[in-house]
Amino acid sequence: MSLKATQEIDTVKVTASKIDTIDFENLSFGNVFTDHMLVCDFKDGEWQKPQITPYAPFLLDPSAKVFHYGQAIFEGMKAYKDENDAIWLFRPDQNYERFNKSAERMAMPRVPEDVFIDGLKQLINLEKDWVKKGMGNSLYIRPFMIAIGSGVIAAPSTQYRFMIILSPAKSYYSGEVKVIIADHYSRAANGGIGAAKAAGNYSAQFYPTKLANERGFQQIIWTDDATHTLLEEAGTMNVFFRINDTLYTAPASERILDGVTRKSLISLAERDGIKMEVRPVLVSEIVEAAKNGTLKEIFGAGTAAVVNPIVGFSFADVYYELPKIEDSIALQLKDKLTNIQYKTAEDTFGWTVKI
Repeated sequence: MSLKATQEIDTVKVTASKIDTIDFENLSFGNVFTDHMLVCDFKDGEWQKPQITPYAPFLLDPSAKVFHYGQAIFEGMKAYKDENDAIWLFRPDQNYERFNKSAERMAMPRVPEDVFIDGLKQLINLEKDWVKKGMGNSLYIRPFMIAIGSGVIAAPSTQYRFMIILSPAKSYYSGEVKVIIADHYSRAANGGIGAAKAAGNYSAQFYPTKLANERGFQQIIWTDDATHTLLEEAGTMNVFFRINDTLYTAPASERILDGVTRKSLISLAERDGIKMEVRPVLVSEIVEAAKNGTLKEIFGAGTAAVVNPIVGFSFADVYYELPKIEDSIALQLKDKLTNIQYKTAEDTFGWTVKI
């Protein structure tokens, strides 16, 4: 994949930037957006010419199919600025490929590379001042596509809108995270859309997560829909377990999202000699490891937080506290990954791509 632009995108710039009104030291994740956005519509069987316009609301017909049948997908990415003011993306090819896999699963058209990648490059170049230097600072990138065709017949839309919006971000920290292992609700099912970044996957989590919150837990570790014996994801993140000195994580499947951070952590662990097994992980073995003291760590992995340590979990109304570890594998891997992303360590994998 090349980040060299192959087409110029029509751009309408704001008359005055709002950047000077933003407190970059006190950002709430995902609530502040840059001056511009990318928009490209699909109609009459083909993609139209993309445009970059001022960030603003837009009108949709009340019968637009996104409202009625949930045809909506998205990705989460970040851009980073190094100490020489160069801007870098992290494995954008993986996000592009996964976006189109999600589109295929949701009966939506593939987004061409010159729309997704050229649009992203030119939008970030326009908004480069919003990318701040320093570890923890980044520009969160949200590409998404929605069905905008009108009509309430239960069938795929014939019109779609692809967009990219940008949000400056600080280090994401959610405090101590305690989780419940699910024994009733499910995130995804065999044959379903769990492997797609479809909007409905996330809204379906809100209610059981609300119930967990009311019990004093921040997230849920999801289990398989059929037996609730296999551990799958933690909240909106992939999840890793450390028993003694070995890391375990479930393989990607049609129920489990193929996370970019997840696969990157696996590669780092393998490169640096950390024992790593990608295999189904049973609830029973994690509970037993917690009881006998061999369970050392649980952590989530995703774009926003990179790595989110979990301090304890509840299963069958029994709570298990994890030991406090000074030099955890979770934080070792997080440091190694973020050092690559911010260009303070050599990228031996060729993951980073300069804008």
